[in-house]
Amino acid sequence: MVSQEIGNLYDYIKEELDHDCNLQVESDYTKLTCPNLSFDIFIIEKIGANIGDDVKRKVILTAQQLSSQTLKINNRIKALSGHARRVYARETVLARIDKRTAMTFQEDHHLQIALPGKYRYGLYEDGELVSIAIFSGGRRMKDHGDDYRSFELLRFCHKSDHLVVGGLSKLIRGFIKDFRPNDIMTYVDLDWSQESSLKKIGFTEKGYREAETFWISEGRQFSISSEKDLLEVSENHPNGYLYQNSGSIKLVFSVC
Repeated sequence: MVSQEIGNLYDYIKEELDHDCNLQVESDYTKLTCPNLSFDIFIIEKIGANIGDDVKRKVILTAQQLSSQTLKINNRIKALSGHARRVYARETVLARIDKRTAMTFQEDHHLQIALPGKYRYGLYEDGELVSIAIFSGGRRMKDHGDDYRSFELLRFCHKSDHLVVGGLSKLIRGFIKDFRPNDIMTYVDLDWSQESSLKKIGFTEKGYREAETFWISEGRQFSISSEKDLLEVSENHPNGYLYQNSGSIKLVFSVC
């Protein structure tokens, strides 16, 4: 039995994006196969679902995500399908943005929990914010000298159904000019990408973070490491759902 949310996504791909799409219903996931696209979509029904190891790129969603973040997911798939409105970074203005602006933009356009970070940058096209990057404060690294500082790129996203060509490079250049980090590291979510485009702008792969389990409730994310954690957080925040990602790749951009 296909849920209404999955049926709506299927119709969106076929009718709005005009791509062929086939449904394959299994016991613990539903697969949307899109022959003309570079990816297939998996909607998993339970934690630990075995979706196989196909060569083709995967987009992995939970049924709860699809239900609660329908518009953002549709826009993300629209962009991945080549239907995004293209904006060129050279035509944008770089600026520092405040916490409120950064949080609102993430809540509107990013699939993960919004983070305030410490340093926030945005790109504006004709006065409209179209892309942001959120960075942590500097951290000392034990295996480097006392003056060495590493920063984390915590969040990066474009306005929904937009693609800012060269946007991240411009945002990072602005951050480097202001704070002169020794390196910038980030984690890339394997639910949406098994091969990161960040490597094209100088990031190198430095490791892998195992799948993590979270309780998602009202815009907050709680890490779950035991049944006791799950029982406690689900009692305190009952309007939520359990989510497990596919792990993430650690990438590092060395500045000097």
